[in-house]
Parts: sequence; structure tokens; C-alpha cells
Amino acid sequence: MRTIDVGDVEQIVKEMVMEINFHLPKDVYHRLEKMKESESSSTGKHILGELIKNADLASKKEVPICQDTGMVVAFVEVGQEIQLQGGSLTDAINEGVRKGYKQGFLRKSVVGNPLERINTGDNTPAIIYYNLIEGSDLRIELGAKGFGSENMSRSKMLKPSDGRAGVIEFVKETVSLAGPNPCPPIVVGVGIGGTLDKAAQIAKKSLLRPIGEHHQDQYVETLEIELLDEINKLGIGPQGLGGNTTALWVNVDMFPTHIAGLPVVVNINCHASRHCHRVI
Repeated sequence: MRTIDVGDVEQIVKEMVMEINFHLPKDVYHRLEKMKESESSSTGKHILGELIKNADLASKKEVPICQDTGMVVAFVEVGQEIQLQGGSLTDAINEGVRKGYKQGFLRKSVVGNPLERINTGDNTPAIIYYNLIEGSDLRIELGAKGFGSENMSRSKMLKPSDGRAGVIEFVKETVSLAGPNPCPPIVVGVGIGGTLDKAAQIAKKSLLRPIGEHHQDQYVETLEIELLDEINKLGIGPQGLGGNTTALWVNVDMFPTHIAGLPVVVNINCHASRHCHRVI
């Protein structure tokens, strides 16, 4: 049995939230560079160049990539052979978020009661999903979700007969309706199957998969490639000003579902697709 002190988790989470807000992930950065080369619009090329410059400055000066420093979402896998000591794992994660946002001078964007709208003052609580796994590792995947893009996300309970074509049409419709609002070029996460809440969960988690890495299932990979092509044909372009770079990448995940249903959730990330991964 391996023992992990939750204080170590707190420290790692603190470092992670500052890292993802200051330093654009390498997979996103390299994709912006690649799409700049293939962008057909001169305006689009210029915008992509400015996004790259912005990322360079943020990293160099260790200031936020974007003024919306997001709501923290964490997917935590806990090995069955781990014994946690020193307190609550959830409390430790939230304390890491609290300290990271304070030390990094990051904007605190979380309100407590969604209707009363009183800011919690420290960007907590984080959204935390736990999964029990074999072994003695504790794995944390973490993202900072801005709400300019989160607000553009949609769900739909399709009929089973709508099938693949219905899913593609719904994803395209969602991106089209979003237009310039999520600060394209975007990263699109698509969750298919399960129940409504499960589809939303896997759509969110798919956004943390590195750009350039397709789903391991060939059928899903083919769907990702087709969706990316169809989205970039919409012509929305960088910052909604036209071009063939509307999306940087599309990540799809699936889960078994009921014979009577076909839940689909589209979760959108802006070009600053902030994510990182740690194994303790």
C-alpha cells in the first residue's frame, strides 16, 4: 500500500493552475503554428500570428493568456493501492486552486449561489470528477474552462435513427450558432452516448486530450476527422472574421447507451485550450 500526503496534491494543483494560465500547452501552440501556414485568409493568418505572439508574451512574463482565467475542472484517477493521509483529497485540490489563483494573481471568476451571484473570492470550488483505477498512481488531468466558450456548448437527445449523420449535423449546427463568440479557432469536444449527464462529462474530458492525438478506436477517429473537415468548411475562421481555420481539433468520446436514446453533447473550448496532466 502506497501512502500519499494530500499536502503534496495541494502543491501540485497550485502549480498546475498557474502553469495552464501562463503557458499555452505545446500541442495547442504547435497546432496554431501549423494552421497559420495553411490558413487561406490573410486576415486569418494575421490573427493566428497575433495569438501566437500573445502566447509568447504570456509565457515570458508569466501573465494570463486570457483575462478569463476559467473555472477549474479536474479529472482525478485514484489507484486502489493508495492510502491518502493528511486530510480530504477534495479539500486539498480546492486549496491548491485557491493558492494558485492567489499567488498567480489570476482573476477569480466563480460565484457561489448561481442566482445571487456573490463571488467566492478564490475561484473555488473546482469541478472534480473521481475515478477509481488499479495500481498505486494518482493521476490528475486539469483544465481551466473559460465561459465565453462554455456558454456556446449544447446538448441534444437525438433519436437512434438520426445516427451518425444526425450527430454530424448537430455538431455543425452548434459551431455555426456559436460563430465568433467562443474566440475561434476552437477545440471541439463531443460526447456521445450514456445518459445526458454522462455525455456531458465525456465531452468535457475529451477536451483535455492533446491536440493531434486521435481516439484509439478507428471508427471514432474517422468521425473526428470528418467533423474537423466539415467544421472548417463553415468559413467562420479565426475570431469569426472568415477563413478555413474555425477549429484546431475535434475530440470525440463515446459511452454505451440505452436502445431508445442517442445523447450528444458538444463542449467547446476557445483557442486557449488550457490543460495539463500530472501523475503522482
